[in-house]
Amino acid sequence: MEELVYYNELYDFYGELLTEKQKKYFEDYYFQNLSFREMADLYQVSRNAVFKQIHIVLKKLEEYEEILHLKEKKDKIMEILKDSEYEKKIEELL
Repeated sequence: MEELVYYNELYDFYGELLTEKQKKYFEDYYFQNLSFREMADLYQVSRNAVFKQIHIVLKKLEEYEEILHLKEKKDKIMEILKDSEYEKKIEELL
């Protein structure tokens, strides 16, 4: 489950950097919960081709995170915001 959340967060940050085909594969697998077999039948490719494409997409997302660190920065910001002092200041602003 943690892996699912992790890759969905990366996709939120970097999904637009993927090709349309890569986005479709990711969305079908992670959002539509299609199996490799179902996707292979849908796209008329082998199950192994789907597996490889998903693997490529996940690696790309990880590479983007290694370079840009957007998820890491968001996580750090969220940790800081958990501090009650900052939480009060934010509430005052709102």
